[in-house]
Amino acid sequence: MRHFILGAALMALAPAAAQAQDAAAGEKVFAACKACHAFGKNGVGPDLKAVIGRKAGTHEGYNYSAAMKNSGLTWDDATFSDYIKDPKGKVAGNKMIYAGLKDDKKIQDLVAYLKTQQ
Repeated sequence: MRHFILGAALMALAPAAAQAQDAAAGEKVFAACKACHAFGKNGVGPDLKAVIGRKAGTHEGYNYSAAMKNSGLTWDDATFSDYIKDPKGKVAGNKMIYAGLKDDKKIQDLVAYLKTQQ
């Protein structure tokens, strides 16, 4: 009976484990972002080093849109996830030319990877 209960508990937790953030997978997702973004320097887009926790539109040396500067956002997990899913929907008038990443798992992995770049 004890083995049955343990097995049932592990089966119940399996979907949650499958949704865990994976920074290595997020690094692969970030490959598409490299066309515009880097860590440690601005490019077409702003430097993303230490982006999680940063107030939007504030990284020194990047020419942000007025919409991003005035967004009042701070890049935490939820805010970044909402933004990357639909950049123009989250901050209308921003300069980012990207339709959005729709896959929730890839977004979670990307956030995990960005957190390694502090």
